[in-house]
Amino acid sequence: MVKNVVFDIGNVLAGFCWQEFYKSFGFSEEIFEKLADATVKSAFWNEMDRGKMTDEQLLEGFIANDPSIEKEIREVFSDIRGMILRYDYAIPWIRELKERGCGIYIISNFARRAHEQCIDALDFLEETDGGILSYQVKMIKPAPEIYQLLCSKYGLKPEECVFIDDTEKNVEAAVAEGMKGIVFHSLEQAKKELETILAILET
Repeated sequence: MVKNVVFDIGNVLAGFCWQEFYKSFGFSEEIFEKLADATVKSAFWNEMDRGKMTDEQLLEGFIANDPSIEKEIREVFSDIRGMILRYDYAIPWIRELKERGCGIYIISNFARRAHEQCIDALDFLEETDGGILSYQVKMIKPAPEIYQLLCSKYGLKPEECVFIDDTEKNVEAAVAEGMKGIVFHSLEQAKKELETILAILET
């Protein structure tokens, strides 16, 4: 029986709008592509979410990927407000599920700076029963330990949880820990799959 819904944040409850954010600076297409390759598309990007490095260490890592755009990298990361945008359906969806008796939790790969500077887009966190942001615990999905930590921290049973994430490998990792899983493609699709699972709870 599922009693708890565990959400990812990025592209599930809020948009990770890095493309729009980068383009808002008016860079050329060439610079935009270089920025993307040096930052969000690089393996080093995960280190932001892991939370073990200072802001300057992270910047130096991105710059090392492409020193030719150091100025642009520093400009973009001076203030990242606008990179995360809350989806209007986030709070109503959470409230609807809570009214039906579900516990609502979060497991998200999330950087400290994004949490601090984009906090206005994360107002739905106040509606949840708890959660884990990766930078706080120095581990990222799909490491099995992050799912185990959520359960131990809040006294949850994995078999009573359904995890919703837009990345398949993260959902697979949750399922391997005993949770049910939904790969988020759209609100309509995710709600439909969740309804099928929750129907068991309400019978």
